[in-house]
Amino acid sequence: MTDEPPLRRRAAESRTGNAPHHPPSALPEPEDAGDAPTAGGPVPLTAPRDGTPQPVATPSELDEVVARFAAGSGPVALDAERASGYRYSQRAYLVQLRRAGAGTVLIDPLPLPDLTALDEVIGQAEWVLHAASQDLACLAELGLRPRRLFDTELAARLAGFERVGLAALTEQLLGFSLEKHHSAADWSSRPLPESWLTYAALDVEMLVDLRDALDAELARQGKSEWAAEEFAALVRNGARPPRVRAEPWRRTSGIHRVRGARAQARVRSLWYARDQIAARRDAAPGRVLPDSAIVAAAELDPKDEKTLLTLPGFGGRSVRRLARTWLAALDDARQLPDDALPVAPAVEGPPPPHRWAERDPVAAARLARCREVVVRIAGAHDLPAENLVTPDSIRRLAWVPPEEVTEETVAETLRGFGAREWQIGLLTADLTVALRDPAPSTSPSASAPSTAPAHPS
Repeated sequence: MTDEPPLRRRAAESRTGNAPHHPPSALPEPEDAGDAPTAGGPVPLTAPRDGTPQPVATPSELDEVVARFAAGSGPVALDAERASGYRYSQRAYLVQLRRAGAGTVLIDPLPLPDLTALDEVIGQAEWVLHAASQDLACLAELGLRPRRLFDTELAARLAGFERVGLAALTEQLLGFSLEKHHSAADWSSRPLPESWLTYAALDVEMLVDLRDALDAELARQGKSEWAAEEFAALVRNGARPPRVRAEPWRRTSGIHRVRGARAQARVRSLWYARDQIAARRDAAPGRVLPDSAIVAAAELDPKDEKTLLTLPGFGGRSVRRLARTWLAALDDARQLPDDALPVAPAVEGPPPPHRWAERDPVAAARLARCREVVVRIAGAHDLPAENLVTPDSIRRLAWVPPEEVTEETVAETLRGFGAREWQIGLLTADLTVALRDPAPSTSPSASAPSTAPAHPS
C-alpha cells in the first residue's frame, strides 16, 4: 500500500493539469454523458459524443473515411466485433475506429473485406486496443496490421489492477460507466440494431483517454519499458493464427467420462462429422451439435434413430434432421479395426504437475522452489504471476533445467520460451538459485556413529 491518491482521483487530476502528462481528448458533452465525474459515482456513458454513426459499407464511403483518418492526428482507437458462439470462423463482422480530427467510424467488413487503404494512412500511428490479442488476427485478415500499439487491458495487468475489463477500467480511471450487455451478441446478423451500433461506437469512445491514464500510471510505477516490450511482442506475434491442435476432438467438453478406446473413437467420429457441417454452414460447432450430445452418444452407442433421438442434445429439429449423419459416424467408429482406434497421445513437455511427486520428486521440489520465486517477485512488483512468466515456461524449466545451471543458461532458456528481457532481468538470478538442487544432508546425526548406549530390546 502507498499514500498515493486513488487512481481514479489521479486520473482526474491529470485531466485538470495537475499531472505532467499528455492531455486526453475532450470528454463527452453534457448532453451525451452528463457533467464531469463527481464523488457521487460514475456517470453513465450512453451515447457517443458525435452521435452514433451508421456503418460504412460502400467503396466511396470507405474512401471518405480514409481521407478523414489521414487528416486526423494522434493515436487510433480500434476494436472489432466477432460472432463467437454463433459462427465457425473468427472473422470480424464490424470494425470500430476513432481518431482525433476524424471522429468515430464503424466499418462493415462484409462488403468491404479489404481495408489496406485505411491501413496505409494509419499504419504509422500508435493503435490503441483493449485485449489486443483477441482482435489482431481478425483485423489482419482485413489488411489492418499495427506497427505500434498500446493494449489497455495488458497495461492494466502490468499496473496491478484487479479488474481489467474495459467497463471496469473506464469507470475506475475515468469515472464513466459503460454498458456491456451486447458483448455476446450475434454480430454477423444484418441489419445491426441501433443500440448495438451505439454500444460498438462507445467501445472506442474513451480508449485514448484510458490509454493516457494507464500510460501515466505505468510511468509512475516505473513500468513503461516493460509495457513497451510487451506491446512490441504483440505487434510481432499477435496476428498469428492459433496453433492447430493435432487431435482437437480431445477437447470435447466431458470427454473425461468416456471410457475405452472404442468409445473415444465414437467421440472422434462424431466430432469430425459435426466439424464438417459447422464449417460448411459457418456455424459454431456447438450450435450444430452440443458437446454433451457427442459424449452421451459415445457412451451409449445407439444403433437406430429412435434410440439416438432419446439422448440429451438430440431433440432439436436441426439435430434430428441430421440423425443419419450421426448414426453413420457412429457406425464408422464401430467398423474400425483395433489398430485404428485412438491411443493416448504422446505427452509434449513435462507431465501435469500433480504427477511430478511420483514421477520425479527432485523435479517436483525444483518446481515448488521456482513457483515460490515467481509468486514472491510478482507480488513485490504488483503483477499477476502469469504476466511475469507463463506457467508453462516455469514447468519446462523445472522439469528439464539447463545441463549447467548458470544465470546465462537460465536467461537463454527463458528467452527461448519467449520471455521478454524485463521478465528475464527480474527472474534469472533467483530462478538460478532455485534450480540448483540442494546437496544431500550431511548432518552429524546422519553421518556419525551413535555413541548412545544400546537399549534393551
